[in-house]
Amino acid sequence: MTGQDNIVEITDLSKVYRMGEVDVAALSNVSFTIRKGEYVAITGPSGSGKSTLLNLLGCLDTPTSGHYLLAGRDVSQMDDNALSEMRRDHIGFVFQSFNLIPRLSVLENIELPLIYADITLSERRRRAHHMAESVGLARRMAHKPTELSGGELQRVAIARALVNDPVMVLADEPTGNLDTHTGAEIMALLREVWSRGATLLTVTHDLSIASQAQRQIHLTDGNLVRDTMAVQAY
Repeated sequence: MTGQDNIVEITDLSKVYRMGEVDVAALSNVSFTIRKGEYVAITGPSGSGKSTLLNLLGCLDTPTSGHYLLAGRDVSQMDDNALSEMRRDHIGFVFQSFNLIPRLSVLENIELPLIYADITLSERRRRAHHMAESVGLARRMAHKPTELSGGELQRVAIARALVNDPVMVLADEPTGNLDTHTGAEIMALLREVWSRGATLLTVTHDLSIASQAQRQIHLTDGNLVRDTMAVQAY
């Protein structure tokens, strides 16, 4: 495997938070690579560092020490503007709490990343329509988030994450607020996204969700304690 095969390369990544007079290590010298097109689940108990790692991988935060290469670029010391560009150009986010804007319609929520990318209105609408249709929301485009079910809200979030055609999709507990049946539908949709070539990282405490990934990275107390490939063939 060459470095060109990797979308993510992190080396000795650490994150320390100052809590009053005490330093708290949320991540300690974590190292791994993720290949383009890989499906990885990041697991661990509450407080293990999963969310911190996701924030670093998603360029929402910067490490205290170590290096993070995303698509071959070292983002470890980038400023906020450069990090924003990396998020816009490379990453799609799917959050447990959906993070939709209530006053906007389904279509308007989906097209938001395209506004930040300076895409023309006609092209934004074309792409947003296509994404809404691809996640089964063709008849709900004019609805507001308050008029949707939990599963529909997550479908909007997935469509918004994919509308910029990201090379990596980060899903933070994507079924955490959903019932079992709806959660299974959402995971099937994310697997479809992965099967079309996207790199997929899912943060989850649910072992049944984690078992669907090709690989599991398990954190405990900010340390990477296990990195295993799935037994099943894909």
